[in-house]
Amino acid sequence: MLRRTLFSAALAGAALPLLGTGARAQQQLYPSMHVFIPAGPGGGWDGLGRAIEQVARQAGLVGSFQFENVGGAGGTVGLPRFISQRRGREGSILIGGAVMVGAVLANKAPVGLKDVTPIARMTTEPGIIVVPASSDIKDLQGFLDALKSNPGATSVAGGSAGGIDHIVLGLLLKSQGRSAKEASYVAFAGGGPAQAAILGAQVRAGISGVSEFAEQVKAGRMRALATTGERRSLPDVPTLKESGIDITLGNWRGVFGPPGIRPETRAGLVKFVTELHALPAWKEMMERQGWEDAFLPGEQFEAYLKRDEADTAEVLREIGLI
Repeated sequence: MLRRTLFSAALAGAALPLLGTGARAQQQLYPSMHVFIPAGPGGGWDGLGRAIEQVARQAGLVGSFQFENVGGAGGTVGLPRFISQRRGREGSILIGGAVMVGAVLANKAPVGLKDVTPIARMTTEPGIIVVPASSDIKDLQGFLDALKSNPGATSVAGGSAGGIDHIVLGLLLKSQGRSAKEASYVAFAGGGPAQAAILGAQVRAGISGVSEFAEQVKAGRMRALATTGERRSLPDVPTLKESGIDITLGNWRGVFGPPGIRPETRAGLVKFVTELHALPAWKEMMERQGWEDAFLPGEQFEAYLKRDEADTAEVLREIGLI
């Protein structure tokens, strides 16, 4: 049995709802903030960044935001750019998470999250396994049967290689007596392209965070087979655990500062996310988006990250992905 607690959040900025009166005036901490997203628009990291912008601006914590999206390979394309261009600079943050931890290992990337400054873990989210509504796969057992009989012909869309989505597929293959190396895994740089591939039946199935596919499921364009959390995220969709597959996984996302910043600069960023997290408007945002609170600031987050990197490496080795 494998139990890990990794965490995530996901939705495009355009989909973020308007907040009510929960936002309240705060002392401005930054006149402007640069937000680096090492992924394309429309995915989970972008969604978290846009949510931070909306709540922080309404509360008066930050005057203006500038976003930069550089996607590819689970964040390992954009990460070196952030490190080299924002080193030691104030008013800059990077949004990343568990997917990058796995991608750094799987891609043997020369730099990783160890090379930036942990500020806070923010949100959590389980994964979901879906198929197009027109698929001949009607339930989880049908999907498992397809994986067991012909994994090479059962293409599955997800995030970058080595990330949580890839790990879920590898563990499912292992549960059926197959090797993770047999997976027909199609990695996408963002949630938008993955959705398009699933809806267009270019792949047989998809795996991502629940919030990435929830609207498509509710609209009847995708069929949800199972989720990966401890409890149900959608009322009519069983978890893997209650379906007899003893896998419980989630995905975290959080905020990082540039490398080489002064201790007081880091303390300022920790203060920013701590004040943001305490706002009623942030709690409202998490509730509306279906995100779970996973707030862990500063040195606590840094200690957690070291454990998570070790755990992720162990899992990737166990299922043959590194």
